[in-house]
Amino acid sequence: MSTPLEKRQQYRSLFKQNVEKRLLVDKIVRIIVLSCVIIAIIPLGSILLEVFKNGSAAISIEFLTQVPGSIGTGEGGIGPAIQGTLIVVGMASLIGVPIGVLSGIFLSEFGDNRLARSVRFFNDVFMEFPSIVLGIFAFLVIVLVLGHFSVWAGAFALSLIMFPIVARTTEESLKMVPLTYREAGMALGLKRWVVIMRIVLSAAKSGLVTGVLLSVARIGGETAPLIMTILGSSLFFNNFDTPMDALPLRIWRLSLLPYDSAQMQGWGAALVLILIILAINLGVRYFVLKKNNSGLVGRLIRDKGGASR
Repeated sequence: MSTPLEKRQQYRSLFKQNVEKRLLVDKIVRIIVLSCVIIAIIPLGSILLEVFKNGSAAISIEFLTQVPGSIGTGEGGIGPAIQGTLIVVGMASLIGVPIGVLSGIFLSEFGDNRLARSVRFFNDVFMEFPSIVLGIFAFLVIVLVLGHFSVWAGAFALSLIMFPIVARTTEESLKMVPLTYREAGMALGLKRWVVIMRIVLSAAKSGLVTGVLLSVARIGGETAPLIMTILGSSLFFNNFDTPMDALPLRIWRLSLLPYDSAQMQGWGAALVLILIILAINLGVRYFVLKKNNSGLVGRLIRDKGGASR
């Protein structure tokens, strides 16, 4: 029989081997994850570098503010396209974000029934629809009914692409909120809708913002639905019932022209579109997340100071 000392030495040896094995597996997984990140960043970085290299030469005040010039002359700019992109994306967000958030709340908080399972299934199917199909649907429902292309039709088509993404990310973000948050709110005598709107949504705010930004980035580069709905224009915005230009449409049209000046303007428009999406992401994250968090910290400090006095 082995002595207690021998047993302890044996346990230490097994423990050491187990720890060494775990550390080795951890290093291997870290290397694999880091390699995947690098592999994903390389093509993204090359695309951004190519767009910046070819498009930076076209950037100027005139290019950003003027209407498109004559074909092949290299004159004019993309002012109406920038304005149109901001308008149509903003309108689509006003339509798609509330519908998506409310759908996500329903699927997360009241999703244990047949209706919710059906909604979840069709929402997942809707996310896989080609954007041109949604553009054709908006064309049939709005453009043919009204008899003309319009900003409303473009916003409607983009909102159809937007709300399934927002709904899915909202549902998953709310599911990550611990159940104890809901139980604490209910224990205080709050109504369920108050607990959801004031506590659960606040706790899942970061995920909600990420989902909205993902959907905005998705619709910001869509071209096919806009061809079928807003058609395009060389003029600045006039009213919501007329055709309007947008950066994806302008990039597509410039890419079809066989002139070097048009190709350079197309690269410049692509660079401007990337910068707009980047600015929206940074601005929303700062004002919605960082600013609110700093305000919360300030309130806690003030409350603590008042309690100490």
